[in-house]
Amino acid sequence: MTPAEPEALGRDRADRDVDGLAGDGAWLELAVGCDPEAVETVSEILAREAPGGVSVEPALRLVQDGMGAAVDPARPAIVRAYLQAGDAPAVRAAVARVDAALGHLQAFGLGEIGELVTRIVHESDWAAAWKQHFPVLRVGRRLVIRPTWRRHRRAPGDVVIAMDPGMAFGTGLHPTTRLCLAGLEAWADAGRLARGTARDGRARLLDLGCGSGVLAVAAGLLGAGEMVGLDTDPIAIEATRANARRNGLARRLAARAGSLPSGEPAFDLVAANLVASILVDLAGRIRRELRPGGRVLASGIFLDREPEVAVAFGAAGLAICGRAVEGDWVALEAERAS
Repeated sequence: MTPAEPEALGRDRADRDVDGLAGDGAWLELAVGCDPEAVETVSEILAREAPGGVSVEPALRLVQDGMGAAVDPARPAIVRAYLQAGDAPAVRAAVARVDAALGHLQAFGLGEIGELVTRIVHESDWAAAWKQHFPVLRVGRRLVIRPTWRRHRRAPGDVVIAMDPGMAFGTGLHPTTRLCLAGLEAWADAGRLARGTARDGRARLLDLGCGSGVLAVAAGLLGAGEMVGLDTDPIAIEATRANARRNGLARRLAARAGSLPSGEPAFDLVAANLVASILVDLAGRIRRELRPGGRVLASGIFLDREPEVAVAFGAAGLAICGRAVEGDWVALEAERAS
């Protein structure tokens, strides 16, 4: 077992951890190591019991003489969620439901799924408990995601994104985020971020489901003129605004809670790192957010859900014009017909 994988400690330990939840600021961490193919399903199971959402940590290997890290798709990812201290019987019941649901997954052939592991985390040591899992990460040719507590030796041409995700999704580690970042870099290379309907003549971009704001921040640093971040989670909005300030984009990146329609003038570009079912539901509304000839970059699509998203986009008037794949995940680029 590698250091990145949680150690299975059994239900007796889980029960002791639940009994140990006492005092203000105590959380119970739930962690499951699983094959990348099972990440989406395992995340959904944990998210049912953890309103704050989940984090996904792919296995990493060191590169560039230990100065960076790259994802190792051959090793299991870790999915984590947190339950706040309170009613111990209720927390114990939640753990039991998660454990039972994970057991049922074994019959679906989604690859290896490890045992549920629990531990107590106090807010006083929360930072140390999660920051250790986020290294400096290079994405594509130029983009570098640097957690604010890490150092990075900038190479010529690097576009460095300083990020502190807090409890919001979006550090660049997940394949869906990396696919979007690579797509933004391709848009920048093609000049799409440098021209558009922003007041300075550059592109206006909507980051739909912005999470930590990593996509909007990347777009701004790569050359977009104005960005809007939209998310239903107030924690995500706070994280996006903070990361905009860290990267000198506070005047160009506006973030607010909500969903579509945005109420904004039509955008040149939309980045939507969501999930297939939501992309299908929002296809028509995404089209209406775009000016004629505008493009959407949609990620969070499992390979077997790609045809469903493509059909929904086509029916909404969004023509697929690009596709990228990483492992079992797909990102689609589509254009609104003019």
